Amino acid sequence: MSVTVVVGSQWGDEGKGKIVHFLSEKADIVARYQGGANAGHTVVVGDRTTVLHLLPVGVLWPHVTCIIGAGVVIDPADLMDEIEQLRQAGIDLTGRLLISHQAHLIMPYHKLLDRMTEEKSPREKIGTTGRGIGPAYVDKAARTGIRIVDLLNHNVLRAKLRRNIEEKNLLLSRIYETEQLDEDQIIQEYLEFDEQIDPYVKDVSVYLNDAIQEGKTILLEGAQGTLLDVDAGTYPFVTSSNPTAGGALTGLGIGPRCVDRVIGVMKAYTTRVGLGPFPTELSGELGELFREVGTEFGATTGRPRRCGWFDAVIGRYSARVNGVDAWAVTKLDVLTGVHPLKVCVAYEDGRRTYRHFPAVPHILEACQPVYEDLPGWTENIQNARTFDELPANAKGYLRFIEEITGAPVGIVSVGPDRDMTIVRDAPAQP
Repeated sequence: MSVTVVVGSQWGDEGKGKIVHFLSEKADIVARYQGGANAGHTVVVGDRTTVLHLLPVGVLWPHVTCIIGAGVVIDPADLMDEIEQLRQAGIDLTGRLLISHQAHLIMPYHKLLDRMTEEKSPREKIGTTGRGIGPAYVDKAARTGIRIVDLLNHNVLRAKLRRNIEEKNLLLSRIYETEQLDEDQIIQEYLEFDEQIDPYVKDVSVYLNDAIQEGKTILLEGAQGTLLDVDAGTYPFVTSSNPTAGGALTGLGIGPRCVDRVIGVMKAYTTRVGLGPFPTELSGELGELFREVGTEFGATTGRPRRCGWFDAVIGRYSARVNGVDAWAVTKLDVLTGVHPLKVCVAYEDGRRTYRHFPAVPHILEACQPVYEDLPGWTENIQNARTFDELPANAKGYLRFIEEITGAPVGIVSVGPDRDMTIVRDAPAQP
């Protein structure tokens, strides 16, 4: 048995897509456990760049069975578009894509409410993608959500949709003074989606637990990152699900004893999309340099990412809440030519020093980072394929990350292509 959770360890966009694709070559199953089409995983192989939003990155390997778990919220249009795009690219998912019957569906009213909420209260914006993810999870928690299993009984589906649409129309007209939803049109759209999705629907929990008993090699893939977790993140500037390693268990229906290892993915620096505190954020030329060299623009929204120095306070926090066994450090090559390199080892607010990540946003906003300087390097590292081939200062930088975060670096990405990857230690291999 080999079950590995791959988790984002910062604010998302850490390069999980590349790491999961790299590890998927030796996997039997890759399972996505939370989030929705607000995530974007980018994989570069040769001259082809593929961006996936709902489907697990493992779809790019023809031998891999891919799973979308109950913890994911699914936009039918986005899902079918993604399947069709892959089909046109010569990637057939017949018989190797499974979708949990317990997964919740994103409805047109979720996307409309998402946009209206952000527009209605600009001072309290979270910076969502506008794809209806948050409102879908709200309905899930309120026990009014529509699940894939509801598509199996058309009478039940109609009754639930009518109740929800009546409620949402009342909200849209009285609070947001906007358009009404067409009940019959929505019902017809989702009945048609039922026919399209039916071949993929499965009891994912049973399938995965059977595969674990059979000794299959399985990767569990999260979206977003630890600091966007609704419980562990910089609340309220978070997503609506649990990207942390614990979310893999509830999102897929497996027990904690099934997991063998956790790989935490983090950049050699730090980025964030959207609003919220960011202690090591850089402005000016250096921040622009990271953005341009690292192509730091959201795969889903296209929004420019905020860039900053590596934050070891976040690293220690992520190692603790996820139980990280090894790091996969990405985009080390972006730091080439930057000297000195700064690593945040603590925060200060004028009254005290924080070595553990504070959970309160206003404390984070008031904090200033405490840095240690490390020497940089000028050598091109994209051709390095072993740890020993890296420049001495690059190796020193990675060793400092290990020391300050308390977890070993097992994988190092030295460029965007899949092959630009160093596997250093056995703990990072599935």
